[in-house]
Amino acid sequence: MSAPIICFGQQPCGFFPKRFLVAKITAARKLQAKIGGEIVFFYHDSDHDPRETRTILRHRTTNEEAKLNFTFENKTQRKFSPLYLKRIETLWHDKTILQLPNYLDHPQIDIFKSVSTKNVSDFCLEMYKKMKLLDGIKILKSSDKEFRKQACDIKEFYADIEYDGEVVRARFAGDHFSLHEGGDKFIKLPIRDFSKDQISPTRDSRLKWMQSVIQCTHYVSGAGEQNYIRKDDAPEIEYVTRDEIERADEAFTEIMESSYE
Repeated sequence: MSAPIICFGQQPCGFFPKRFLVAKITAARKLQAKIGGEIVFFYHDSDHDPRETRTILRHRTTNEEAKLNFTFENKTQRKFSPLYLKRIETLWHDKTILQLPNYLDHPQIDIFKSVSTKNVSDFCLEMYKKMKLLDGIKILKSSDKEFRKQACDIKEFYADIEYDGEVVRARFAGDHFSLHEGGDKFIKLPIRDFSKDQISPTRDSRLKWMQSVIQCTHYVSGAGEQNYIRKDDAPEIEYVTRDEIERADEAFTEIMESSYE
């Protein structure tokens, strides 16, 4: 038998990651300690929802929640561009550094200061790496063109296409593309030619699409994710629930000690 492949997936989920992502990582590491194999992080940076990167920190004195997020170069990017193409507004980094002493100690702030990438998904990933959360873990991105070319065909998908001077993630709707403005409002875009390396999955088709490339033996997810993923699309996988963790939506800010140096 081939060695186990233990996978977990997540969108960029804050410049300090949400605690539920860390719970997936710790569950994957515990499982690896028992059965061996490698761990793969499926980084779904093709998602476009800016709410995914909201970072919840607690004030050091009052313990009140603060919800921080990136600011973007323009409204079209914020609403519709995939996270790997959302460019960070120039002054955001410096402005955020001034706020962080209210919530964090110097080591965490120093890590934040050291990251200078200009798009949202790369910024988050670099933070997670510098916090040593991903040491020894293989990272595969849904935005990667070679990954997309290798993936199976799916009927439910988005395509990265041009709109209003930007690349946006538009839902394929048969005879047109669609951008969701919120509520029951949509922007309808005419159908156009596109190639496989522009495609990323919907929530419902994500597991099948991901698994066609990664071929994992075990998949770690949260309880909510377990409820919507189509397990029938990959019955060969053993599904594992992430570790329990308090305040799951809040930011994890600890710097881990690496055993992979």
